[in-house]
Amino acid sequence: MNNVTLETKRRYHAKARRSNYQASMALEGISVDVRAPKANKTEILSKYTKNKPR
Repeated sequence: MNNVTLETKRRYHAKARRSNYQASMALEGISVDVRAPKANKTEILSKYTKNKPR
């Protein structure tokens, strides 16, 4: 039997998840640039909290 490490399984799962996400977005007509920088949680929160009406 082939011994597959947990790290190999995690890498495969992450790759499959990215591929499925891109395919899903393509079906919806949304183009996703995989090389675009990802925003972190604090950047997203600051963007929406500064525009929040009070």
